[in-house]
Amino acid sequence: MIEYFLQNMWQVWAVIAIICLILELSSGDFFIICFSIGAVFAIISAVLGLSIYWQIFIFAIFSLLSVLFIRPVALRWLHKNDPNKPSNADALLGRTGRVTEAISAGSYGYVQIDGDLWKAVSQADIAVGTTVRVVGRESTIITVEAL
Repeated sequence: MIEYFLQNMWQVWAVIAIICLILELSSGDFFIICFSIGAVFAIISAVLGLSIYWQIFIFAIFSLLSVLFIRPVALRWLHKNDPNKPSNADALLGRTGRVTEAISAGSYGYVQIDGDLWKAVSQADIAVGTTVRVVGRESTIITVEAL
């Protein structure tokens, strides 16, 4: 059985490449795919008839090169890594919404933004149906002002 695997290492490398691709689908951080790239180059070396030691060496080198050079480019291109890009509740700042429960000055009400209801506070009275802009947030409570 070991003889079979040693003679057909390209199949083993292909299985490793496919497993790494499947694992990458669950993580999405472009790290595991680098090992898949290394396995593809190991498949090429196995088809060329290189020994198992060379195949492992080529797998390791191309996986490392992928982590160092391909991963950063993929992250920039696909994720548009912008360190100043707001996320989660910070992304609400500046957005507009509609008041669904009246907000009294210094009291709480609710604002709907993109289908989500947010607990809101304002320094002025705001009636139901008024369009408001998010000007701040503290935890999950947003501060709004009428437009």
